[in-house]
Amino acid sequence: MSSENLSKIYRDYIACLNEQAWPELEQFVHEDLHYNNQPIGLSGYKALLENDYVQIPDLHFNVQLLVADSGTVAARLNFDCSPKGTFLELPINGKKVQFSENVFYEFLDGKIRNVWSVLDKVAIEAQL
Repeated sequence: MSSENLSKIYRDYIACLNEQAWPELEQFVHEDLHYNNQPIGLSGYKALLENDYVQIPDLHFNVQLLVADSGTVAARLNFDCSPKGTFLELPINGKKVQFSENVFYEFLDGKIRNVWSVLDKVAIEAQL
């Protein structure tokens, strides 16, 4: 798969998340997905994402940086949102915060098979 095709697939995946088009998620995510080395499958990943939107109703994934090569995508995603209650064990309680996520995706058969994600919790702490 070319880097250009992989970038397009990834951007379509991000659009799917932002639209909360959960029935379309299976087009982008492998049935046997692993998230931070934990096997959670497509259904577990979908549940995780749906819960993110429950906890953060104004969640929107903004791609700041995207590198695609040989079946792997590296991205820096930016967020400007207002999590309800506690988020990452921090008492956000609806306050508007900005933070980034550095995330790597490994594709298999044109679908995301592995996700490794790190959220910038320190950036959120500095805003509280």
